[in-house]
Amino acid sequence: MSGIVVGVDGSSGAETAVRWAAARSRANGAPVRLVHAYSLPVPYPGSPFVPAAGVAADSGAYAKAAAAVLAEAARIATEAGAASVTTEAVVGGAAGVLIDASDGAGLVVVGSRGLGGFTGLLLGSVGVQVSGHARCPAVVVREPATPGGPVVVGVDGSPPSHAAVLFAFAEAERLGAELIAVHAWGLPAPVDPTLMAFPTERDRDDYATAAGRVLHDALAEGRSRHPSVPVREASVERAASTGLLEIAEHPALIVVGSRGHGGFAGLLLGSTSQYVLHHAHCPVAVLRADVDPEASEA
Repeated sequence: MSGIVVGVDGSSGAETAVRWAAARSRANGAPVRLVHAYSLPVPYPGSPFVPAAGVAADSGAYAKAAAAVLAEAARIATEAGAASVTTEAVVGGAAGVLIDASDGAGLVVVGSRGLGGFTGLLLGSVGVQVSGHARCPAVVVREPATPGGPVVVGVDGSPPSHAAVLFAFAEAERLGAELIAVHAWGLPAPVDPTLMAFPTERDRDDYATAAGRVLHDALAEGRSRHPSVPVREASVERAASTGLLEIAEHPALIVVGSRGHGGFAGLLLGSTSQYVLHHAHCPVAVLRADVDPEASEA
């Protein structure tokens, strides 16, 4: 096992992430590594906020507070059944620290939002950055997984989607769950509406057939590696984001590639993955094309 890295900060969101990771560890024996990032104040000359004993004493207080956060998270993970738990406090920004920690890990897990930022946001900046930059599969946990629910994966034939499909097959096999593979498609808008060249029913049939072929072909490798996993193919004429969220009432996990074929090539997270991360009521796994989709099973 290459281990599960979990970002913790004392928030309720982080606690949910710890419990999810501990349950996974209990099932497959993967070690859990709890990581807490914290920043030290940088006083300027003459600042009235420098403690009387100096910056070193202040650093000790921050380190002690970090240790307390980690101790509580370790207690929760142990009580939730984690196979083994280690802790690490690192001075630095949370996103950067967790991205570095993801190098060589099997999985990196974060809560949907922590203690910082704006309370009205559904997904914090750390979750967004870790999902887009992690060097292993990343899971953002907003709510606990639904036991017995299916694994849902978005399919579009892109390299990140290929990684997502292989990860989703492995997860479905691990959970003994059905895999629902969703490929969303839509008819193109007319190039010049004034020409009244609108798509016909025959066009729709052709697009539906092509979409079904893309979906079936994209699942071939996963089926060969995990033949015991029951698969439901869903080719839907709608936006990919809503298709993924509406296909199952209580999924155990939604899996998406970091970005698909559409949008701007420079973006690390596409519009679909961002929408799902912000609105899903279950854990969401995000995979980049350059990560090992089955590293968490190594």
